[in-house]
Amino acid sequence: MTKNVDEQPILVLGGTGKTGRRVVDRLTKLDRPVRVGSRSGEPPFDWTDQHTWAPVLDGVSSVYLVYYPDLVAPDALATIRSFTEQAVSGGIERLVLLSGRGEEEAKLSERVIQDSGVAWTIVRASWFSQNFSEDFLTDSIRGGEVILPAGNVPEPFVDADDIADIVVAALTDDGHAGQLYEVTGPRLLTFAEATSEIGNALGREIRYRSVSPEEYAAVLAGYDVPAELVAVLTELFGKVLDGRNAQLTDGVQRALGRGPRDFTDYARDAAAAGAWDASPGGDRA
Repeated sequence: MTKNVDEQPILVLGGTGKTGRRVVDRLTKLDRPVRVGSRSGEPPFDWTDQHTWAPVLDGVSSVYLVYYPDLVAPDALATIRSFTEQAVSGGIERLVLLSGRGEEEAKLSERVIQDSGVAWTIVRASWFSQNFSEDFLTDSIRGGEVILPAGNVPEPFVDADDIADIVVAALTDDGHAGQLYEVTGPRLLTFAEATSEIGNALGREIRYRSVSPEEYAAVLAGYDVPAELVAVLTELFGKVLDGRNAQLTDGVQRALGRGPRDFTDYARDAAAAGAWDASPGGDRA
C-alpha cells in the first residue's frame, strides 16, 4: 500500500525553541501531524543520546533539523552525519536544516544534508531578532543595558517568524526541494541601533556597551548560561561579527514571495506582548 505522506508525522527537532515552536504551531494549524523533538517531548529526544533517535524517527516523513547549541560546536558535524544516515535509512523523505550565516563549520553540515539522497532545503539564517526577547539577552533588556562583544559592525537581523514560514513551506511543499535560502531582515542595524529601537518601543532608554570576548564570557556566566553555550556564543561573536554578514539577501523574498519583517515591527510587537515585562519560558534552540 502506498503511504500517504500527509498523514505521517513531521518531526520538529528543537520543537520548543524559537523557530521550532513556531513551526509546530503552524503545522498544527494546517492539521499536519507533528512530533516535537526535545528532551521534554514524548518520546524524548536528546542529540547526545543516540538511543533516543530511533523512537522519534519512527514513522515520520520529514524532519526539521535544529542542532543545539549550534552547528559550530565541535561535535556537530559528526552528530548531524550520524543522525542523517539513520533518518534516511529509516525512510525519511525530506530534510530541512536550520544553518548559520557566515559559519564555515555549518556549511559542512549543510553538505551532509545536500548529499543525503532525499529532498532537502537549507535555511541559512543571520542573527534572530528574537535573541533579544526569547533568550539570555532578555534579562539585559530588563536591566537597561545590553553588553555584547560587538562593535559597530551591522547585522541584518532576521525574524524567527519569517524563518518558521519558510521552514513550514519547505516541509509541506515540494517546490522548495533543493533550495538554499540565505535569509536576512530588510536592513542593516548595529547592535547599538537595535538596542535603541527596543528602547524606543519600550519608551525608556536601553544602553549598549561593547566589551571584549573575555568580558562577555564572564557576563554570560553571571546569567547562569550553560558553559557549552558560553563557549559557542563567544566563538560565534568572534567569527561572524567581522563584517562578513553585513549584506542583505533575498532569501525570504525567494522563498515566500514577500519581503522580510522589519526589526522595528518586531520590537514594537514584542514590547506590546510583554516580552520584557516578566521572566520568559521556553528553550533557546
